[in-house]
Amino acid sequence: MGAVVTDGFDFSPGAQVPLTGSAGQTAATHALASAAYRDSPVADILGANSDWHKSDVKKGRFSLFEPNLGEAFARAVQVRMLGGGRAGLIQSFGTEPQAVVEHCLAASRIRKERDTRLTVVMVLCGLLFLPGLLLWMGVFQLRRTLAGAQNKRAGAAGTVLLVGLGALAVIMLLKLPFSGFWGYYIRGMIVAPVIGWLLAKRICESTARDLRDRWDSLLSGGGVGAKIPEAVPGNPNETSREQLRQGLQKLTAEQHSNVVFYAGPKGILGMGTRWGSWQMAEELVSKDPGKEINQFRSWDVIRAIHDKLKLLERGPLNSGGFPKPSVRHWIVSPVGENAGSVSRPEGQDVDNFQVKGHEVQRICNHQQFGGGNRHYLGVQFTLWDGQLVITMMITVTVLHETLRVEVTGHALGPVHSLFTSKPSPKTVTVAKTVRFWETVDRTLPLIDAPEVVRLAVRAPFTWYPPLLDFLGGKLVLPEPFGLRHAWADKPWRHRFMADDALRAATPVLRAAHAAAIRVLEENGVDTERFGNRSSLVGGAVQDPSPGRADLYDA
Repeated sequence: MGAVVTDGFDFSPGAQVPLTGSAGQTAATHALASAAYRDSPVADILGANSDWHKSDVKKGRFSLFEPNLGEAFARAVQVRMLGGGRAGLIQSFGTEPQAVVEHCLAASRIRKERDTRLTVVMVLCGLLFLPGLLLWMGVFQLRRTLAGAQNKRAGAAGTVLLVGLGALAVIMLLKLPFSGFWGYYIRGMIVAPVIGWLLAKRICESTARDLRDRWDSLLSGGGVGAKIPEAVPGNPNETSREQLRQGLQKLTAEQHSNVVFYAGPKGILGMGTRWGSWQMAEELVSKDPGKEINQFRSWDVIRAIHDKLKLLERGPLNSGGFPKPSVRHWIVSPVGENAGSVSRPEGQDVDNFQVKGHEVQRICNHQQFGGGNRHYLGVQFTLWDGQLVITMMITVTVLHETLRVEVTGHALGPVHSLFTSKPSPKTVTVAKTVRFWETVDRTLPLIDAPEVVRLAVRAPFTWYPPLLDFLGGKLVLPEPFGLRHAWADKPWRHRFMADDALRAATPVLRAAHAAAIRVLEENGVDTERFGNRSSLVGGAVQDPSPGRADLYDA
C-alpha cells in the first residue's frame, strides 16, 4: 500500500519531482512549498498558527545572523522530516509532503551556492582585512539593534552613526598618519569591505530574483520542479546521498500509514477536529420469534459498508456529484491532548508503517471497549485542489445485544493565507519633485544594504548550520508535527467549503446505515427499530450548523 523502505542500495532516481502533483492536491502542496523560497521576516509565520498547533521562533544571540522565513522554514522542515532518529510524523492529507521537503532541499541548495560565492568574497574582502570588517559589522549590528527598539529615534541614531563612520573613513583615506605598508593596509581595511559589499549585492540580487521566480511559479500553477541531485546516488559509496534518498522514501511510506492519532479536543491529528457525530444503536432481536439470529461479526458489517461507500460516486442523476472518494480502514491510536510526540506501532503485525489486514480485522472485532486502539472505516474527499479535506469516519461496535453504527465528520480547512500570498515588489511612496502634493510609488531593489550585510555575514557559517542556529535563532515547529494541519484554517469561514462538508455527511450516513441494515436482515435480525432509528438520525444529520463534537460539556 505504501512505498517500501529498504536498507539496500537502489540506483532509482528517488529525488525527481514531477512538475505537477497528484490530482486534487497541487494547490495546498505548492502553497506550503513556496514558504521555502520566501524572503519575508520569519516572525510572519507566527500569524499563521492554528488554534491547537503553534510554531515559535527561537531568538539567537545576534540579530545580524537571524534567518528570514524561507531560510528558517526550509531548514526546520528538512531537519524535522529527514533527521536521523526523528519522532513520528502526522500524515499531511491533501498534500504531498515529500514534494514540500524536496522544495525545501532545493531552496537550501540555491542558497548554499550563493553562500559559497559570498564566502569567497568575505575571505578576499573581509578576512584579509579583518579589523575593518569587524568595525563595519559592529556598526551594522548596532544600527540593526537600535532600529529594532521601540524608540524609533534610536534607529535614526544608528543611521547617523553609519554616516559618521563613512565620513571618518573618507577623512582617514585623505589624511592618514601612517605611510608605507600600514598606510596602504589601513586604507584597504576601510575600502575592501565596501568593495566586497558591492560584489555581494550583485550575488544576492541574482539569487533573490531566482527564489522569487520559483515562489511565484508555484503559486501561479507553473509547478516548477525541485532540483536536488544530492538525493540521487551515483554509486554505493555515496552514503549521504543514499541516506537522503531513503529518508525521502521513508517519509512517503509514513504518509501512507493506516494509523492515525486521536488527541482529545484536537481531534484526529491531520484530519481536523470532529464537527459532527451521529449514532444508530438498537437491540439485536430475531425477526422470527423462538429462532436465534445468525452469528456475524462487526467486520461483516464494516465490509458491507466499505463496499457501499465505494459506490458513492455513482448516482441516479447525471449531476456531477461526488468525486471518487478514498475509502480506507484506519487504526486510531489515542494520545494525550498535549502529547509532545507520537510513535507508530511496531512488531510482527506491522509492515512498513501499515498495520496488516488480519490485525485490522482483529481490532475491529475485539477491541471495542476498554484500552487499546480502535478500528474506523474512513471515506475521504480531497477537494479544492487539496485545500479542503473532508473525512467521514465510521465504526461498528457490538456490546451485549446492542449494535451501534457511529458516523463522525472531520474537516481540515485550507492552508493559511500567508502561504498563498504571491511575491510583490518592494516599493516606497514618495512625493513628486515639482508637484510635491502628489505622490508616486518607487520600486526599491530586492536586496537593501542591511540585507546584503546579513547574508554575507551568515554565509561562512552555513557549512555548520547548528552554529548558525545558535547565533541567529531558528523556527521551532509545533509537535506532534505534520505539514498540513500545523497551518490549517477553519473551513467554516469559506461558505462553499462549509457547504461541501455539511452536504457530504447525509449521503455517507445513509449509505452506511443501508449497508448495515442489509447485513442485519441477511442474518435474521428484526430491522424495524433500526430503520426507525436510521430515519431519526437521518433527520438530525441535516442540521445546517457544525458543532464541536470533541468538546464534551460535562
